[in-house]
This record gives sequence, structure tokens and C-alpha cells, in this order.
Amino acid sequence: MMRRLALDPTEFNRQAWDNIARSRNRWFTPAPAEQIARASSGDFTLRLTACKTIPMDWIGNVQGKRILALAAGGGHQGPILAAAGASVTVVDISEGQLEIDRRMADEHQLDLVTLQADMADLAGLDDASFDMVINPCSVNFAPDVRPIWQEAARVLCDHGVLIAGVIQPVNYLFDEVARDGRKLKVRFTIPYSDLDLPEEERERTIGAERPIDFGHSLADLIGGQLDAGFYLTAIMEDTWGGDDVLSEHIATFLATRAIRVPRPA
Repeated sequence: MMRRLALDPTEFNRQAWDNIARSRNRWFTPAPAEQIARASSGDFTLRLTACKTIPMDWIGNVQGKRILALAAGGGHQGPILAAAGASVTVVDISEGQLEIDRRMADEHQLDLVTLQADMADLAGLDDASFDMVINPCSVNFAPDVRPIWQEAARVLCDHGVLIAGVIQPVNYLFDEVARDGRKLKVRFTIPYSDLDLPEEERERTIGAERPIDFGHSLADLIGGQLDAGFYLTAIMEDTWGGDDVLSEHIATFLATRAIRVPRPA
């Protein structure tokens, strides 16, 4: 039987993302100055999954909109939206990632503030205080996704928009070593957790710059949004691209657009 590692995954992942922020091998790079300049004239795109940008009609005109960039530290979505005219709050668990956004806000004089918080606990934000929540792929670093959707619904105003990128459950079914060798060997079940790996494999998988990963079910990724008070208006698929063998057969990401159901009078 596999033994679950006795650690706090939220704290472990906070430290990992701080390390990534300081690393030369960052997973993501901040938006370059020319992209910020284009956004200031209304010419911008956002990517929440690996390859594709989300359709611009999902976002619309962001001038004057109150937007929460949720679990979005690192200097990408938040600064772009702020440059395009939105009033942006970036929430992230990692101070290191948020520091990148603060530097960019100072450099480009952006209407952007930051808040360090767990995306499943936004107690520092008021009810119905945002018009839009933008959530790049990140819920796979949380043990339970449903509280995240509940908090997003709470801080959104009636008819507010949630746009989120998620990793499809199928991504977590296959043995990673075999997949790297372009073979698909079904090994795991969904829900998935790195914490359930055999001890030696788990120690090779997670580390100082590798957060703990969780594969959630569609019932939680999509059904959880519906249960939190949203209705879906659009879904987009994406893949890892490159030479990922699974991406040649099926989409490995989803991006969803959902509307906050009005609260009872």
C-alpha cells in the first residue's frame, strides 16, 4: 500500500512557487514591455492553458472593470489586464510570484494591487466586489477544487464572469515515464494526487521547484462550478503541444467561461 506523505500541501506549494519565482528556470516568464504597451492601446490576448489564447469575446471591454486575477502571480495576466484599463487585484499564495507583479505595476504605472492568499480562502476580499475572475491553470495545485469555485462565486457580483483554465482528468491517468517515451500506459485513477505515489517515486516527482499536483474529476472541475452558483456559457479545449503523445489523441486542457447566477433578492 502506498503511504501518504505527512505534509501540508498548501505550505509546500507556497514554498515551491517562491522558489520558482527566484529560479533561472522559471515555468513562466512575465509579459514583456512591448506586450504591456500593446495592451494599453487595447490590443491584448490572454493565455490560461498551455498553447491557445482564450477568445476575446469571452472577456470583452475591460476598461474600468474590477478584475480578480486568481492564483495568477508571476507578471502575466494581471499586468496585461491592468494595462488594458482594468482595476486588477492579483491573488497568489506565493509572495515571490506577487513581487513580480508589484515590480511590473511600479514600472508601468498600472492600477494593480496584490494579496497573498490561498485561492480556496479569500477572506480578505469582500462579497460581490469583482466583475470578473480570471483563473489560469492552477486548481491542479489544490487538494480540493470546490472551495475555490465557491470563493470565486462569493467575490463576484451578480452576472459576473469566471474564466478558468483547468487540466483535464485524462492527463493524470498515464505513467509519466512511459508517456515521456511516447507510450500511453494507464496506471492511475481519478482523483489523482502526487502524495499517493510510492515513496521513492514521490521524492523524485515533487521538490523545491516542483509543487504537489492533484488531478480532479470533471464532476468537481465543471460540476463544482455549477454547484457554486455559475452557469457555463462556453468551453475551449487545448493541448500541451510539442511532442506530447497524449495531446496527439485528446485535449489535455479545458478553459471555461461561466456567469455568476444572480443572488436571491
